[in-house]
Amino acid sequence: MNPLDALEPLIAPPPIPWWPPAPGWWLLPLLLAGLGWGLWSLARRHRGEAQPESEQPLDPSRQAALAELASLVKPYDGAPAGTWLQELNGLLKRLCRMHYPDDHSHTLSGRAWLAYLDNRCPAAGLTRWMILVEGAYRPQCKLDDKAINGLYQAVDTWIRKHV
Repeated sequence: MNPLDALEPLIAPPPIPWWPPAPGWWLLPLLLAGLGWGLWSLARRHRGEAQPESEQPLDPSRQAALAELASLVKPYDGAPAGTWLQELNGLLKRLCRMHYPDDHSHTLSGRAWLAYLDNRCPAAGLTRWMILVEGAYRPQCKLDDKAINGLYQAVDTWIRKHV
């Protein structure tokens, strides 16, 4: 006879209840929530510091120029565009005189004026808008809606991003 046969069968341990957990385990969800919030705020702050220049708040003169640009009446539906083009030019010249007083940019005209604007902000691409400087001298200059929107967008980009 085998001595192991004389042993009684093993008794299974009683089941351990999963709820309520031990006192220390109550702090784990709070710790994880705090860690998650800390990582989220750190990532948000890090993204805020790495914003591109266009996302940074604009100075008051640029905000005022953008507000004035938005208030200008666009010459849609075949209306003469000469006045609108003069107002755009005047706005750009005032901004340049304010931001770059030593450049004497207000004395420039024609291609030299557009080249000066493009040197300050190549992203705007104002050199392709020769109508900006010539249209003001044409009494019945008319632009289609696509040209009006394109020129408006280029001037808006220049105001936001010029250096």
